[in-house]
Formats: sequence, C-alpha cells, structure tokens
Amino acid sequence: MSKHLINVGRDRPLLDIATYARKGSGERTYLSPAEVEQITLTVRRAPEVMVKALTRGGQDLGAVRRHFAYLNRQGELEVKTDDGQRLSGQSVQNELVEDWDLDLEEHRRTLDLEPRSRRPPPKLIHKLLFSMPPGTSPQKVLAAVRDFAREEFELKHRYAIVLHTDEPHPHVHMVVKAMSERGVRLHIRKATLRDWRREFARHLRRQGVVANATERAVRGQSRSAKSDPIYRAARRGHSTHMRDPVEGLLEKFGKALWQPIRGRSVYCARAPK
Repeated sequence: MSKHLINVGRDRPLLDIATYARKGSGERTYLSPAEVEQITLTVRRAPEVMVKALTRGGQDLGAVRRHFAYLNRQGELEVKTDDGQRLSGQSVQNELVEDWDLDLEEHRRTLDLEPRSRRPPPKLIHKLLFSMPPGTSPQKVLAAVRDFAREEFELKHRYAIVLHTDEPHPHVHMVVKAMSERGVRLHIRKATLRDWRREFARHLRRQGVVANATERAVRGQSRSAKSDPIYRAARRGHSTHMRDPVEGLLEKFGKALWQPIRGRSVYCARAPK
C-alpha cells in the first residue's frame, strides 16, 4: 500500500486531499458587481440606450455647415462646445468651422499630391446620435452625454452637442472633429459603438435614469436597426422605404396576381404582353 494512504498519527488523515490533489485552473467562477448589475437590468427589461454614428456627410465644408445649421435649427437652439461655450444664432456653423480649423483641414487635403483613389475622402467630422425612449428626462440625457463627451474626448477631439426635444424620444446630437489636436484621426468601429453604449448607459444611471446597454443577440433580436432617416420617417408615417420599390415593380411588370402554389398564396407578377 502506498505510504500516502497509511494513517501515520492521529493528526494525519487517511487521504491527504489538500496536499496531493491537482491544482485547479484558477479561472474566476463568480460574477463581478458590474456583471450582476448588467444581468439585473437585462432581466428587468430596463430601457435600452441608443448610440448611432451617422455615416452620410461630413467629408466637405458644405455638408458640415448644413449639418450645424440643422442641429441648431437655423439659430433657434443652443450649441454647447467642449471649451464651455454656448453658441446660438445663424452664424454658429461659420464660427465652429473657423474655430476648429476645418477650412484648413480641407485645404490641406486638396493640396495632397498623392494619387487619388476611388475611396471617399476622409471625414472632417463624425456625427453621433444619443437617444433614449419617450418619458426620459431630456436634461438628464443631455447631462449624461456631456459627461460622456468630457471623459471620452476632453483635450483630444473638439466636439459640440445639441439637445433636440421635437420628437417623443429625447436625443442629443454630437459633432466630433475627426482629427485630434495631436493629429490622430478618430476611427469609429462596431466595438467602439458598443463601448460607447455601455458608457452612455453608465452615465445615465449616475443621473438616476434606469438604462441598459446589451447586445441585440442577448435581447433576442436578430434584425439590425433601420437607418436613422428611415426610422424617423416611419415614426411620422411618411416612410416610402418599401412602398416606392413595390410600386416601381408593379409599374414595370404590370398587373400582379395572387396564385396558389403548394397550398400557399404567392405574390407573382405577370409581364405585360
């Protein structure tokens, strides 16, 4: 018999498991407080935050000025900047373009002697949208976005934010200068947006707003969200996203027929003679 199985003395167990058992993997088998909070919010179906990066526009000064004019509603709304300014009036777009040196950025790009490629020119600005469901305090949404921007972009990228309350869900538009003050370009990827959603939800909770940021797969959603213009038009009842293609097909192929195929009604089109 092995000497390890022999009971040698009253204080020595028959099987010294503590001494001779193999060491475990050392992996963590418990949840952190942040993970417990995340699971609790998800189970309780807490309101989900929305953070979008609007892809169109931002490559030229004309588009940048139009976007600034849209954000402050032609001078009616106040624009808050990263250096604490509160701008209003119809000249806000020109002031921001000059203050951020966007005209110099575009001029430098036009003087670039490298061969032109088919890829679109780099953005001068990034357009972000932060939104919460109806019933959320607009001022708390604005405060959360302001805190988020301060932590994420302070002393790195110039930015400006505007609160919009013309729709049921309060939302804040943010414009971020693509090139930092140190010459580092901001690239927004899917992982970046995921991190920003979590940070935005955290800042909302610090304002006393119940908010969550979970992935669509965790929430049981498989379809991606509609683009912002299509979503807004659908909310107003003015969306032609699906109607126009269908009407175009009907006009092209003539009168459509419903024909039963294998026990199902299938939408078929008959070409005109």
